Amino acid sequence: MKLYFAPRTRAVRGRWLLEELEVPYELVRLDLSHEENTTPAYLAVHPLGEVPALVDGDVTLLESLAICLHLADRIPEKQLAPQVGAADRGRYYRWMVFAELTLDPAVMAFYGQARSPETTGGLAESPEALAVQRSRIAAVLDVIDSGLGERMCLVGDTFSAADIVTASILHLANRLGLLVGHPRLVEYVRHHTQRPALRRAVLG
Repeated sequence: MKLYFAPRTRAVRGRWLLEELEVPYELVRLDLSHEENTTPAYLAVHPLGEVPALVDGDVTLLESLAICLHLADRIPEKQLAPQVGAADRGRYYRWMVFAELTLDPAVMAFYGQARSPETTGGLAESPEALAVQRSRIAAVLDVIDSGLGERMCLVGDTFSAADIVTASILHLANRLGLLVGHPRLVEYVRHHTQRPALRRAVLG
C-alpha cells in the first residue's frame, strides 16, 4: 500500500489508521508549499491534486473517509470496524459519516475564519453569521457528547476507525477553543491522541 501524505491535513487520519493496523506501507510525502501535489505524476493519481490518496494494488482511493473505511475493512482481525451485518455496523457508519459530513464542515468554518478573518464569505461578515455558526457547532458537539455517554468509544466499548476520524476533527476543534463547555469531549480527544499509533503517524 502507498499513502500520499502531507502533515496537518486529512491525510493524518489514513496514516493513523495504517499505524493502528501495523501493516507495511509506503509513505509518499508531498510538500504542498512547493506544490508537489500539482506535478503530472501526482495528478495522475489524484486529478484534483489533493491529499490524501491511497493506492492499494489495483485500487486507488482519494477521500480520507473512503480511505479509512477501506483500511478498517482491509484487516478485519484488527477489529477497527464492526463486522458487516452486526448491529454496531450501522452505528459505525453513522458516526463515520456524521464526523465527515456534519462535524468537519462545522469545525472548518471556524478554522477558515481563524486563518483569514478578512476573507469575504467568512464568519467576519456579521455577528449574526458568527452566532449561527456557534449555535451549529454547539448542537453538533452535543450530539457527539450524548452519543459517547460515559464511554470513550463511539461504537460500543471498542476503539474503531470512527474514533480515529472523530477524534482527529475534535482535536482541531479543541485547538480552536470550540470544546469549551464540553469537558467530556476534551477528555475524549486527550485519551485518543495519546495512542502510540497516532504519535508514530504524526512524529514518524
